[in-house]
Amino acid sequence: MDIRVLKYFLAVANEGNITKAAEVLHITQPTLSRQLMELEEELGTALFVRGKRQVSLTDSGILFQQRVKEIISLLGKAEREISEENQLVGGVISVGCVESAASMILPEAMSEFSGKYPMVRYELYTANGDDLRDKLDSCAIDIGILVEPVETSKYDFMRLKVTDRWGLLVRSDDRLAAKESIDVSDLIDLPLIVPRRTIVKEEIADWLGTGTGQLNIVASVNLLTNALLLAERKLGYIVTIEGAYQIRPTDGLRFIPFSPEKISGHVVAWRKNRIFTKATRLFVEQLRDLSGEEQSGGMAE
Repeated sequence: MDIRVLKYFLAVANEGNITKAAEVLHITQPTLSRQLMELEEELGTALFVRGKRQVSLTDSGILFQQRVKEIISLLGKAEREISEENQLVGGVISVGCVESAASMILPEAMSEFSGKYPMVRYELYTANGDDLRDKLDSCAIDIGILVEPVETSKYDFMRLKVTDRWGLLVRSDDRLAAKESIDVSDLIDLPLIVPRRTIVKEEIADWLGTGTGQLNIVASVNLLTNALLLAERKLGYIVTIEGAYQIRPTDGLRFIPFSPEKISGHVVAWRKNRIFTKATRLFVEQLRDLSGEEQSGGMAE
């Protein structure tokens, strides 16, 4: 039974005249008469008493009118609820993200999420892990996508199934450029440009089996942008994760992974007991659907 025909029936019942109802519905009178007869045939009963100028409802028609009004009302309610569910998810989601392989899933997540919830807007911050943690602590951002190692004691977090290799960025004309991997012996005494984060520098030193004081660190940087310029001018070799370079490849430089391989994972983190808007909560779920595991910690709303 077509909902359109039910609306036709109500129009005729309200107008008491098929011609007037046809005008209201913007269809022809013969078309409306045919639809009503087919409806009566489908139900197996007469719904109208047809006079010369007016029509009135039979007893069956009165009962049917009541039920059709209920059906139309429920349908309208369902349509409004679905519409409101989508439209009420709005506001601003503040996301911080490191430069890494995880940067590549963020646009995908935003694209799919915006398709579902077009009222949502985004504030994006690019920084290293320490800066993003400061923003999480001050509630300047809702969530942060961080590369490990991460001090997560005061955060709830969800691990992403995204990993990144560590390695060295060298000039394409450098003597090391022909190597397939970089080992500890290659790094000794090289002028290194390293991430600013203390915890990362300590991890690099542990991997090398040295203290940070024994490394020839000529510069430390929070993001890769300026480091690339330094490497191009032969001021140093950049220790970095591959994803940070992949999102902005530069002619004349080559990424070479460490051997033995050094891999870092990623987490989506937020302050413990942080109250999320509905939009932010759903966006975290979107990230989990794309590339996530079970979260560690609760998510308030």
